[in-house]
Amino acid sequence: MYSIFETVVTVRPDDIDMNNHVHYSRYLDYILMARYDQMKKDYKVSMEEFVERGFSWVASELTIQYKRPILLEDGNVKVRTQLEEFNGAKVLINFWIMKGENEKVAAQGQVSYTMITVKSGRPTRVPDDIVEQYQI
Repeated sequence: MYSIFETVVTVRPDDIDMNNHVHYSRYLDYILMARYDQMKKDYKVSMEEFVERGFSWVASELTIQYKRPILLEDGNVKVRTQLEEFNGAKVLINFWIMKGENEKVAAQGQVSYTMITVKSGRPTRVPDDIVEQYQI
């Protein structure tokens, strides 16, 4: 099992849709923000370091289950992520977006990211040293 990491995200007025809750597309922004933060803070390999090495990540598949709405008055949400597995050029990440003091699940799911080379834009196997670095 891999570690679960957490990032706090502030719910902003422009996140709110006409139904008075966070628009479904903003959940993806929250996940992206958390992964970017956690790559640097927790895994100690920032996105900039990947790019310097000639690599980048692209989302290749996403599943999300919306459990309960996030409202502006919720203030902040916690985005938890956990690496599920490496598979060649892909990495599978579990996520949970938690709201409120009781930390109820607002959404959960998985994102599959594919490592690509910046130069060609084509998939490339995740280097062994990165797999090792993520074994926390």
